[in-house]
Amino acid sequence: MPSIRIIQADLNKPRHQADIIATLDAYAQDPMGGGKPMADDVKAHLIPGLQAHPTTYVFLAYRGDPDTDGQAVGVANCFTGFSTFAAKPLINIHDLAVVTSARRMGVGRRLLDAVADKARSLGCCAVTLEVRDDNPAARSLYQSYGFHDNGIPHRFWKLKL
Repeated sequence: MPSIRIIQADLNKPRHQADIIATLDAYAQDPMGGGKPMADDVKAHLIPGLQAHPTTYVFLAYRGDPDTDGQAVGVANCFTGFSTFAAKPLINIHDLAVVTSARRMGVGRRLLDAVADKARSLGCCAVTLEVRDDNPAARSLYQSYGFHDNGIPHRFWKLKL
């Protein structure tokens, strides 16, 4: 089996752009991602939107060499936020997805390593994420990595505009 390599994506490279969209679309089609392909207009606006957002960090996982024939098998889309309680930046993992064929091979853990390393280099106080209650595999990964809920019952709410 080829090795897994994690890189910070260059949002100006066409290959990285295509791999971000492909891995997210694969996740969108998974039951945990909603079970439907990403809409064409979302695909068309995703990369320009990420490029325009000043706090974006994207990490890609490749099976094999990312510069030649490697296959993208995972993605972590992250954004810098700010903790008012710590008065320091933090990184929020908005999406962490691994394609079905590469699950349970350590890809998610390697992506978390890359995000945590980036957060440390930026002087962040934490890495945050949200996880579905009905995704035991992801919850297990995050707990084994050291993530925990804050002990305060809460739900993630959204106002759709």
